[in-house]
Amino acid sequence: MRKDADAIINSPGFKALAARKGAVSVVLSLIMLGAYYGFVLVLAFNKAALSAPLGPGMSVGLLVGLLVILLAWGLTGVYVFWANGSYDAAVNAIRQDLRRDS
Repeated sequence: MRKDADAIINSPGFKALAARKGAVSVVLSLIMLGAYYGFVLVLAFNKAALSAPLGPGMSVGLLVGLLVILLAWGLTGVYVFWANGSYDAAVNAIRQDLRRDS
């Protein structure tokens, strides 16, 4: 069993797949962190901009906060779409290659 694990870990396809997964995760995380901390920084240093009313019971800050939450859902959807599409296909291709080689 250890031999199979070493074969998988040392295969070039697995290394490329791990690098791609890491890159996708980092990019999506940076987008989310930028949006969230950008919102917090604007709230901390320019409260007036976010407290501007848009209508009765609705302010810019409330709308932007909702958009940050929707961005989190959207980025999760992007990751799931990517993982179910190209990532799973690449994992299956690596499995097939290793089965053929053994």
